[in-house]
Amino acid sequence: MAKREAAYTPKVPLKRTCVFKFLGAIAMDLGKERLGPYLTTIITPLYRELDSTYADQNPTLKNLAQELIELLKKQVGLERFSLAFSAVQKEFSQRRAARKRHRAMQAVANPDIAAKKKLKKHKNKIEAKKRKIEFLRPGYKAKKHRSHALKDLAMVQ
Repeated sequence: MAKREAAYTPKVPLKRTCVFKFLGAIAMDLGKERLGPYLTTIITPLYRELDSTYADQNPTLKNLAQELIELLKKQVGLERFSLAFSAVQKEFSQRRAARKRHRAMQAVANPDIAAKKKLKKHKNKIEAKKRKIEFLRPGYKAKKHRSHALKDLAMVQ
């Protein structure tokens, strides 16, 4: 639930807050011995929140995740926690690397699609720069890009 909310509605932290509080309560209830098998499952959403680079991230949610990490460290011990935390970090980095590899392979396999994506990315970058300039200089109005396709210019009989 926390993963889905972070992906689709990152500005609304309600579900993630509830999930984190629930995970904290479960961690306290299970105790040191029974918490071991569930440690990576509990750490995963917390790590995702702490590692997030989202600009409008909720600071209270990040603090809650940090408090839960500290609680888990105290609960299971530093060594056991570090092993689980590094396993979660390794899993995340492997997934990122796999996605990056997949994108690179797709660019080689489908160069026409890759070229279209690159053009679209470049166009979006230019539009973002124009928006930024308009924001910084309120009187300035950037020109809108009008695309003239060859078929529009050709005379059809």
